[in-house]
Amino acid sequence: MSSPLRQGPKPVAIHEHAVDNLRFIRETMERSAVFTSVPGRGAVLVGLTALTAAYFASNADAGLWLAIWLGEAVVAVCIAAIATARKVRSASAPASLRPLLNFAFGLVPAFVAGALLTFVLHRSGLETLIPGTWLLLYGTGITAAGAFSVRIVPAMGVCFMLAGAIALLAPPWAGNVLLAASFGGLHMIFGVVIARRYGG
Repeated sequence: MSSPLRQGPKPVAIHEHAVDNLRFIRETMERSAVFTSVPGRGAVLVGLTALTAAYFASNADAGLWLAIWLGEAVVAVCIAAIATARKVRSASAPASLRPLLNFAFGLVPAFVAGALLTFVLHRSGLETLIPGTWLLLYGTGITAAGAFSVRIVPAMGVCFMLAGAIALLAPPWAGNVLLAASFGGLHMIFGVVIARRYGG
């Protein structure tokens, strides 16, 4: 008598392979396309408002200086939110919110830490340390968020971190200048690159 044929593992259906491949492709595209949802023109506008804030803050006392820059932070967040919403809405293909949420969640811890340290430093009369602290934490947040983005994002984050390190070691008068050069200049430079390479 012949022995029965051995049964091998049950073959996986072709449609299951296709579904897995499509899921992988979709997640890969979401990870690589996150920064294309962030508008370059919006970053340039944020840079211009930062330069304006630096101008008005240059001769202000400590309290007014802080108020001007906190006001600029609110304006910058509003510009970024509106510009991002417009770019996503005008995209030819519908965009997933997951990449934007990942990017935002990368920034939130640094923003919270910055807010707490700003309060502590202001209360202690150490306002000269605020510019370096802001730049260092903002750069850290951008670098962390860059894990969900293209290479230009962590590069920008590193630039902000370097500016923060310089600001912490620089004379007190240099803080406002470095804020202008970073929040103003770096946003405008990277914004132009984003607009040209990734649209909008």
